Amino acid sequence: MLARKRWRDLWTLRGQVVAIVLVAAVGIATLVMSQATLNSLQSSRDRYYREQAFADVFADLKRAPEQVASRLAGIPGVLAVDTRIVAYGRIELPGFDDPISLQALSMPSNVATGLNRLRLREGHLPHLGDRHAIVVSDAFAEAQRLHVGTTLTIVMHGRRQEFHVTGIGATPEFVAQMPPQSMFPDPRRFAIAWLPRPAIEAALDLDGAFNSVTLALQPDTPRQPVLDAVDAVLASYGGVGAIAREDQRSHRYLSEEFRQLGTMALLFPGVFLSVSAFVLYVVLSRLVASQREQIGTLKAFGYAPREILLHYAGLALLIGCVGAILGIALGAYLGHQIAGLYRDFYRLPYLDFILPGSVMVLAFAVSAISALAGAAIPVLRAMRLAPAEAMRPDVPWRPAWFRLERFGPARRLRQAHRLILHNLMQRPWRTLLTWVGLGFGTAIIMMGRFQGDAIDNMVERGFERGQRHDVSVAFTESITPRALDELRALPGATRVEAQRAVPVWVRFRAASHRTALVAVDASALLKRPFDRADRPIDPPPGGLLLTDYLADMLGARPGDIIELETLQGHRRVLRKPLAGVVSEPFGVQAYLPMDAFNRELGDGARLDGAVLAVDSAKVPALFVELQRRPGVAAIEQRRVAIRNFYEGMAETILTFTLITTAFGVVITAGVVYSSARVALSERSRDLASLRVLGFTTGEVGYLLLGELALLTVLAVPLGFALGHALVALLVMGFDSDLFRMPHYVSPSTYGIAGLCTMLAALAASAAIARRVQRLDLVAVLKARE
Repeated sequence: MLARKRWRDLWTLRGQVVAIVLVAAVGIATLVMSQATLNSLQSSRDRYYREQAFADVFADLKRAPEQVASRLAGIPGVLAVDTRIVAYGRIELPGFDDPISLQALSMPSNVATGLNRLRLREGHLPHLGDRHAIVVSDAFAEAQRLHVGTTLTIVMHGRRQEFHVTGIGATPEFVAQMPPQSMFPDPRRFAIAWLPRPAIEAALDLDGAFNSVTLALQPDTPRQPVLDAVDAVLASYGGVGAIAREDQRSHRYLSEEFRQLGTMALLFPGVFLSVSAFVLYVVLSRLVASQREQIGTLKAFGYAPREILLHYAGLALLIGCVGAILGIALGAYLGHQIAGLYRDFYRLPYLDFILPGSVMVLAFAVSAISALAGAAIPVLRAMRLAPAEAMRPDVPWRPAWFRLERFGPARRLRQAHRLILHNLMQRPWRTLLTWVGLGFGTAIIMMGRFQGDAIDNMVERGFERGQRHDVSVAFTESITPRALDELRALPGATRVEAQRAVPVWVRFRAASHRTALVAVDASALLKRPFDRADRPIDPPPGGLLLTDYLADMLGARPGDIIELETLQGHRRVLRKPLAGVVSEPFGVQAYLPMDAFNRELGDGARLDGAVLAVDSAKVPALFVELQRRPGVAAIEQRRVAIRNFYEGMAETILTFTLITTAFGVVITAGVVYSSARVALSERSRDLASLRVLGFTTGEVGYLLLGELALLTVLAVPLGFALGHALVALLVMGFDSDLFRMPHYVSPSTYGIAGLCTMLAALAASAAIARRVQRLDLVAVLKARE
C-alpha cells in the first residue's frame, strides 16, 4: 500500500518533482562532465606518453661530446639516455609576411626505440642520409595548410636552407605547442620540426656533440638524486639545470588544466546539489505537513515508524535517482562537447570521451546523499509524529518578534503588502532558505561570466599596462649593447629597450623555485613591472623584486635575504634583500636592476633581446629587415600575443559561460516554481475564499507571487555576495605559477546576473499565475477543515 501511495504522491507533486529533478540533474551533470572529461584526458595523455616513450628528465646545455652520454647512463636509476640537438630559427613562407619562429630537434638514429618518439599523422620519416628532409608539427601544418611535399625555407644559425616536408606529426613533448617566449599557442607563427641529425649538426657545427638530453628512469626512482647527478655531470658543459617531467613546459600546462577541472568538479556540483537538497526539504516538509492525518492513521493501523521513515526516504531517493539519470545523460553529452574542445587545443592523437562506471556510481551516490540530506528533517518529523498529535493541525513556530507586519513602518503599508510580510514570516526558515536558494542562482550566473571578466582584466594588466611595446626580438645568443643602435635604425622604430634574463634557482630557507632573473632598466618605458597598487616599481640598487605569487610560495617578506643561483654562463650564487613584490598575472619572475645584473653575472653589459615601439604603418618593412639578420632568433608582436590569448581561451570560456548561465537560470526557476507551488498548495483555500469574496485573479495572484517577487529582489544583492565568495574559491583553485586570475567582476556581469535571475523568476511565476487562474473555487471550498 505504501508503494502505491509513493507513486500517487509523486504524481500529485509532479511539478515540484520536475523542478527538483532538474536542479539535481544540473549538479550531477557538472560532476559527470568534469570527472569524466578529466579521466578521459588523463587516460589519453598517459596512453600517449606510454606509447611514445615520454622522457622523465630533460636537460639543456651548451655543448658536450657524445661520450658524456655514457656517464649519464651510469647514474643509478637511469633506464635510457637520448642525446639530441635543439636549435632555434625561422621559417620563410611565401604569402605569409609575419615572422614564423622555429624550434628544430634532431631525430634519434633509431626512432623506433628512442625517447619522445614521433607519431606521424601524414607521410613518412626522412630517409637515411636525406639532409634536406623534415617532419613538421601537425598544428603548424594544419594552420598553414601544409602537406607532404611542401618545400620550406628555414633560417637556422644564420644559414638559409631549403627542406622538403616528408611527414607531419607530433611527440608527447609538445602536447601544448607554445613558442618558447610565450604562454599561449600560436600555430600560424610557431613551428616545431624534426630533422635528420646530420642536417642539424652541420647547421650548428655540433658534429659528434649534443646540446640537449632526455632520460628515462626506472619505475619508482626518486627524481631529485637523478637531477642532482645530471647537473653534476653537465656542469662543465654549460648545463642550465635538469628538470623532471613534472616541470616540463607542455606537461605542466596540461597538468594545470587537470587541476582546474578537479576544482570545478568539487565546487559546482556542491552548489547545485545543496540547492537541490533545499528544494527537496521544502517540498517534503509541505508533504508531511499536509499528510499528518494520513501518517497518524497509518500508525494507528499498525505501521511502524521505520516503515513510515522508509516510505518518505524512498520518495526522496527516487527523486534523487531520476535526477542522477538525467544528470549522467546531460553530463555525458556536455563532456563529449568539452572533450572536442580539448582535442582541438591539445595535440593528443586521440581523446575519446569515456564515461567510467566509477563516475556513474559516484553520481548516484552523491545524488542519493543530497536527496537524503534534504529529506532528513521532514522524514524524521514524520517518523516521530504520534497518532493523536497527527489529528490536530500543525501549529507553526512564530515568536512575537517575527510579526514584522505589526511594527514600525510596516503598519503604514497597504493591507496586501502586510499580508505578504505576514506570510513570509509565517515560516521563517523556509523563507530564509528560499532567499538563499534564489541567491545561489544569481551567484552561479555571476561565476559563469567571471572568467571572461578576469581574462579582460589580465590582458589589461599584463599586456596593456605592463607591456607597451609593439614588437619583441630574441637573439640567438647574448650580444653587446651596440646592437641597440642597429635596431634603432630600423624603419619605423621609435624606441628600443634592451632585455636580458637568465634562468635561476630562487631559494629562501627550505623553499625553492626555478624561474627567470630579469634585468630592469630604471629608464625603461615599454616593459616594466608594477606593484599591487598599479604603480611602476623599480628595484633599488642592490635590491631584488619578486612576483607576489613567487614571494608567497617561498614565504618571503620584504627585507628577507633571497638566494639566487644562476644556471647560465658563469654560474654564481647571489644573496639579495627582497625590496618589494611585483603584481603580474602571467608567470613568476625575479627582477634585478640592469647595472647590478651585469655586474653580478660578471660578463659585462649584454643583452639577449629587445623590445621596440614601432610605427604601425612600417611594421611590414621592419619585419623584412629583421628577418634578414641571422642573429635574430624570434620575433613576436604584442597584438598577436593578445589575439592568441583570446583565441586560445575564447571558445572554452564561451562554452563554460553558456553552461553555467543556463544552470543558474534552472536553479532560479526551480526554486521559484517549487516555492510557489508549495505556497499555492498551502493557501489554496485562503486564495479561493478571497476570490469568492470578490478579489480579482490578479489581486489574488499578487498576494501569492508578491512574496516571491520580494524574495527575488532581495536575493539579487545576496547573490552578488555569494557570487563573490564562489569567485574567491575559484580564484584560489585556479592560482598557479603559470597564471593568476584576478578577483574582478565587471559591471555588465552584475547587470546580466540580476537580469537573468529576474527573467527566470518571471517565467516560473507566469506558470504559477496560470494555475491561480484555473483554481477550482467549489472544490477548494469543500475541503475539510
